[in-house]
Amino acid sequence: MRGDYQQLVDEISAALGAPATLEDRDFGLIAFGAHEGEDDEVMDPVRTRSILQRRSSAAVRAWFEAFGIARATTALRIPPDPAAGVFRGRICLPVRHQGIAHGYVWLLDDGHLSDLALGGHGTPPDPRIAQAMETAARIGALLAAEARAGTELGDLLRELLLVEPAGRPAAAAALRDALRDTLRFTSGVPLTLVAVAPWDTSDTGAAPLPTLPGLLAVCALRAGELPGSAAAGPALAALVRLRSTGALTPAHTVAEHLLRSPRASAAPVAGHQPPRPGPGAAGIGIGVRELTDLPAAWREALDAARAARAEPRLGPIVQWDAIGSYRMLTALPTTDPDPAIGPLLTPAHAELARTAEVFLDCAGQAGRTAQALGIHRQTLYYRLGRVEKLTGLDLDDGEHRLLLHMALKAARL
Repeated sequence: MRGDYQQLVDEISAALGAPATLEDRDFGLIAFGAHEGEDDEVMDPVRTRSILQRRSSAAVRAWFEAFGIARATTALRIPPDPAAGVFRGRICLPVRHQGIAHGYVWLLDDGHLSDLALGGHGTPPDPRIAQAMETAARIGALLAAEARAGTELGDLLRELLLVEPAGRPAAAAALRDALRDTLRFTSGVPLTLVAVAPWDTSDTGAAPLPTLPGLLAVCALRAGELPGSAAAGPALAALVRLRSTGALTPAHTVAEHLLRSPRASAAPVAGHQPPRPGPGAAGIGIGVRELTDLPAAWREALDAARAARAEPRLGPIVQWDAIGSYRMLTALPTTDPDPAIGPLLTPAHAELARTAEVFLDCAGQAGRTAQALGIHRQTLYYRLGRVEKLTGLDLDDGEHRLLLHMALKAARL
């Protein structure tokens, strides 16, 4: 089907004599036409980055959406703006089907399309624009059909991840049949799940899957739908086919792509926590061969994503088997901080909490800790003394150290 998009984009490029690109409604690149000519100056950075990175940035998306492209039903003219990296004007052809915007065709205008009538307000469009809009409508129908197929697979994946253990064999069989019919999937193929958290679930409309090696299905899960997921907030689950259970490169590729989506964004942070986590992170579960094992792989992927958000040194993409102590911590129920540690987790003592955590991360070695924090040893000893006084713990006691270390790590989650 993706070859059909390229052919249709080439038809539009040929009809209007301008290089064209097709993006989905999240500004993910689907297909692009060749750019003729040798003048590098007429190429603008926005188009170049879109092709090289397979996606436009959130800032570029917001800039174009300000022109009303998401609501448009006819072609729109977008003026150049060198300050935004848009060196050349564009004509945007909204790609719609049954009233729903599924994407956009962009035509670069070096000036030869400036007098082209786009239509609207009772004025008929130039025949070439009318022909291009007809082709855009055909693209819209293809994208809508692909979105429906992707939605069906996503719904089945979602059902398998949420169903009680007794219902997993039936849910797995339904997903297996749908994958076989849609993607010629065969049993026993290695699979894993990628979790992206948090994920904006406010846009409930269907969208086609991005063209990525091994990506089979995606579904969004709201906070609290799966035990343990409330702490991560809403998340996206992506089912990825692997070459072997230990070869997770396709999962990393999918994770990198999904994290560039505008929907992978930071969520509000509440409660007693050390340094605020960054924006969205992705976790990757262990590879499996049985669809009934996917719920376990999903928990691993989600736990890894939570750990990556809590511990920036792990992320933004991390495999479950690489999160260390967080494998245990993410499996524990969310509780209030230990009474002894609670005072240390208040904003007023954030510097002391960080000092204690780095000290324990460095196995209690004062020299390494002072170097990591960029402070004098005497300053370190002074801060650690304040930590002991504030918590009532003795940092020369192994049990007390363990309690403090785990409490600080748990607070990040």
